[in-house]
Amino acid sequence: MRQPVDTPNAPRLTMNPGGNSSSGQRIPPKLDFQGVILAGGLGTRMRPLTETIPKPMIPVSGKPFLHHQLELLRRSGFRRVLLLVAYLGEQIEEHFGDGRSLDLELSYSYEPEPLGTGGALKNAGGKLEREFLVLNGDTFLAIDYAALVANFRQQPAAALIVAQKIGAQENENVTVKSNLALTPDGWVKAYQKRDPAGMTHIDAGAVVLDRQVLEAIPPGKKFSLEEEIFPRLIEQRQMRAWVTLERFIDMGSPEGLRALEARLG
Repeated sequence: MRQPVDTPNAPRLTMNPGGNSSSGQRIPPKLDFQGVILAGGLGTRMRPLTETIPKPMIPVSGKPFLHHQLELLRRSGFRRVLLLVAYLGEQIEEHFGDGRSLDLELSYSYEPEPLGTGGALKNAGGKLEREFLVLNGDTFLAIDYAALVANFRQQPAAALIVAQKIGAQENENVTVKSNLALTPDGWVKAYQKRDPAGMTHIDAGAVVLDRQVLEAIPPGKKFSLEEEIFPRLIEQRQMRAWVTLERFIDMGSPEGLRALEARLG
């Protein structure tokens, strides 16, 4: 396998691009790649707000949070997005429908019960394409996702995770523990979600995957990508990192929601 390209300064996505469309915004070239958003979480940290609406539908700067994520993908050229929904997922489909109003093609996969990150992907079955980008449904990260996909295609591996350098969160009033360690040539050598000792980077909530990684997941079972699939990929030297200095914001807590409001407001 070819060695990975180091990406210490992964490009940031322009939030308000100028351009030549009728609305004054740049029209990005269409990207032939599928986006997938994990949108089925219970949102327990956000109760009582999430007792009546799913977490991705929490309003942020006048729009559901999921709307902001979908706009990020569209600005990078994505047109096909699969939403993995569970808790109150019908509200999400009722609001966004087929995605036409956002110039997207949206489809949905419903979990019969929360199945974890790996189980939700496995449940999607044939709706997943051979390669796809996965975003956490409560994380805002404004990078150039088209450049991320290009890097994945240039240096093949089963997974390419976005890794944030420690220190990029210093100005946030949100504590994020490091959970990744990398080799000098850009491979992930450790992923420890519960113990930050020795970790140098943070999982920023975005990963590009080859569908073959899901073969090890039993259907209908709760399964974690982070705790059960990522360690296998690391051991097999099949997981690379795309390093960014761009800070991400987890809106799944009151503190994170306030930080995101400040960012987008």
